[in-house]
Amino acid sequence: MTNAHKDALFVLVKSLSKSEKRQFKLYVGRLGVNTDAKFLALFNLLDKIKVYDEKVILENGIVKKAQLSNLKAHLYKQILVSLRLNPVNQNIRVQIREQLDFATILYQKGLYKQSLKILDKAKLIAIENEEKNVAYEIVEFEKVIETQYITRSIPDRADELALQAKKLSAQNVMTSKLSNLSLQLYGQMLKIGYARSDEDIKRIQKYFKKQLPKYKIEDLGFREKLWLYKAHLWYSFLTQDFLSCYKYSSKWVDLFYDNKEMINLNPVFFLKANNYLLESLFFVKYSSQFKETLEKLEKMVESEDFPKNDNISSLGFLYLTSNKLNLHFLEGNFEKGLYLVKIVEYGINKHKERIDEHHIMVLYYKIACLYFGIGDNKTCIQYLKRIINNKNLKMREDLMCFARVLSLIAHYEAGMDYHLEVQLKSTYKFLLKMNDLHAVQKEMIKFLRRLGDIFPHELPNEFQKLYDQLKKYENHPYEKRAFLYLDIISWLESHLQNRPVSEIIKEKALALTR
Repeated sequence: MTNAHKDALFVLVKSLSKSEKRQFKLYVGRLGVNTDAKFLALFNLLDKIKVYDEKVILENGIVKKAQLSNLKAHLYKQILVSLRLNPVNQNIRVQIREQLDFATILYQKGLYKQSLKILDKAKLIAIENEEKNVAYEIVEFEKVIETQYITRSIPDRADELALQAKKLSAQNVMTSKLSNLSLQLYGQMLKIGYARSDEDIKRIQKYFKKQLPKYKIEDLGFREKLWLYKAHLWYSFLTQDFLSCYKYSSKWVDLFYDNKEMINLNPVFFLKANNYLLESLFFVKYSSQFKETLEKLEKMVESEDFPKNDNISSLGFLYLTSNKLNLHFLEGNFEKGLYLVKIVEYGINKHKERIDEHHIMVLYYKIACLYFGIGDNKTCIQYLKRIINNKNLKMREDLMCFARVLSLIAHYEAGMDYHLEVQLKSTYKFLLKMNDLHAVQKEMIKFLRRLGDIFPHELPNEFQKLYDQLKKYENHPYEKRAFLYLDIISWLESHLQNRPVSEIIKEKALALTR
């Protein structure tokens, strides 16, 4: 039996909505001969079964084993053609490509003038919508036609096309350089992580300055600016300059609001821009603007004008729920955030095919923090176990690290001392293997290891010692990030003042808004 996740055709069929399935059947039935086609019978069978099983297909007698691969490939192609014809998928980008296809057909028939007319209209639409790659492709095609058929309708046509090609080529080269830089910085983030020393900062700065192309901001179009701000954003994240993250994510979001027509054409980039802006606001603890930005984003996503498809729906769920959880952490309203748990669980189940494992684990970590905040340590531990026991989590070991540290604290708070020694050994082993021990993590491990030898009346003094030690790192350029994952300072203050941790965080949030 083949796993459903591994069979591309089965996953595609299961991803179709009711209206898309209905349209596919109408598309197939446009010619009577297709109604009994084998590929339609295979489609109906795959639509019915819950798990992909080759034996079931062969037992139904639709096709012989030797022909199954070809039939599946044919059905896959027919579904894609049907989806392409669906009005929902008819955005500007698809329409330009369609016009280019039509022009190619007319050219092949020798109808050069008609082909050039379509290309000229498509080129204008492409340039207006910042689709400069396809605009360049159209100009190159126009040049091919002009060498075979001189229209004489426009004087100096050759010079005009040569200048257009040169300008579009220069803009595309700039976009390519900036997008390459952005991607390489993101790759560094995944591979190496944030800067942890002055040497790391110097290395990243040197790389960034060397790779950043020279430009004049007034010469850049929408797409070039988008990649420029994105590259600066990743550079700021790598160097842990969160104010700079806020600056460039704001520029990215404003770029969309200044060019509103681009939101519909690039909804994924719009969502990501807002998510990074919210993340930056969370890091700098600017709760009032965080709330305002989140409300504005939710209103936009739920509006009738905003594009709707499966990918956008999944990203909308991920970014909105994740940031709604962050808002409750910023304000210290853990209890009020509990309603989100069911929404997150339902959303993960609904969108699991389109959300990667890391982002699912981040949501579980946030839920664990929510329960930790209200003092429900046992439920907190249950969610952390989902992360700790996950063998598929390859990226962002820091998430695994903080999940383990929080699990230790939750076990201690829950009075589950009999698990603590095993947990300590396991966590210490993991952190050493990680080779990424921050000073904050080291101090926490030292403290938790001493707990077994501390008498109850000595605890307040030990908490004070740890608090004094960690307070030094709260604004440290390379250690402060640890407190973004787990507010250990507030947890210690709650013990020292004998008050709930949520009360401490709420007070700090109110102080920041004054």
